Amino acid sequence: MLCLKRKNMKNIFTLLFIITSMLAFGQKGIKSKKSKLHQGYIESTDGMIYRFYSQNKTGTKPKEGDVVRVAMWYKTNKDSVLYSSVRDSRNGQNYIEFPLEKSQFKGSFEQGLGMMTVGDSASFLVSTDSVFLLSFRAPFMPNYLEKGSLLNFNVKLLHIISKDSAAKASAEQDQQRQAYLAARQLADSLQRKEYLLKNNITTPPTTSGLYYIEQAKGTGSKPVKGCKAKVNYTLRTMDGKVLDSSDKEIARKGGMDVEGRPFEPLDIPMGQGMVIPGFEEALLLMNPGTKALLIIPPYLGYGENGGGPIEPYTTLVFDIELISFDAP
Repeated sequence: MLCLKRKNMKNIFTLLFIITSMLAFGQKGIKSKKSKLHQGYIESTDGMIYRFYSQNKTGTKPKEGDVVRVAMWYKTNKDSVLYSSVRDSRNGQNYIEFPLEKSQFKGSFEQGLGMMTVGDSASFLVSTDSVFLLSFRAPFMPNYLEKGSLLNFNVKLLHIISKDSAAKASAEQDQQRQAYLAARQLADSLQRKEYLLKNNITTPPTTSGLYYIEQAKGTGSKPVKGCKAKVNYTLRTMDGKVLDSSDKEIARKGGMDVEGRPFEPLDIPMGQGMVIPGFEEALLLMNPGTKALLIIPPYLGYGENGGGPIEPYTTLVFDIELISFDAP
């Protein structure tokens, strides 16, 4: 539901891996020997257990601060794949990019990456305990993984972006982002003024800047923090596009009728930050049975980050009805 603050529901270990991948390493000189425990792999004196499938020994290796692009997957010693850049790809990209920093332990995946050049593909066997506790920085090992076991990282190095080039590109992206946000903020402010004039809204905003226009008066007491409010709502942009609704007919007409989705009033715990500030402020002004139009400026909504279909710096228009609320 779009009026609810969005929670990050990504698989926790995929997220931890991405955090881990933003760690990196500097490669040391390697003296290797055949591992007696892992057939086909080489075990180096500095803890690496690795196997190259293709290797250019004269190519350039990534340095600390460089950004690498890799296609990769890793699995447990029981062949359960925990992450795959192909399986978990977004926007059609089957790779991930991250900056390289210092390895967290001997024989790490990051250390192995430091052995590679562009076009190389390899497999690294890495301590499961160290990956989760040191690289992923998890508070404990998942109980479905064996202590003392090894994770198998399979990776192909696709591209290296130098530290200086990456910093320059990042600065340019930041400038473009700031210019975009400034343009969005100005456009939204002008559109909001136009919306108020066009709809003849003369009700002054609250101290916070919320426009609360009561359309039907309810009765009884008002909810307080600690209550659970039951609310019907419809969310639109200022140009009338429906973004979300608890009303099935309105959602259907707005193209939001998702099969299997329940259309019912929303239960909102008050005072727990579960909804955007402007929405909760309005509920505290209402009695059961009250209907109101809300015009919520960005700083009381999703701000400069936006969310889902809501662009950064977007004023939101809500029709809401407080049905009832439970006592704290």
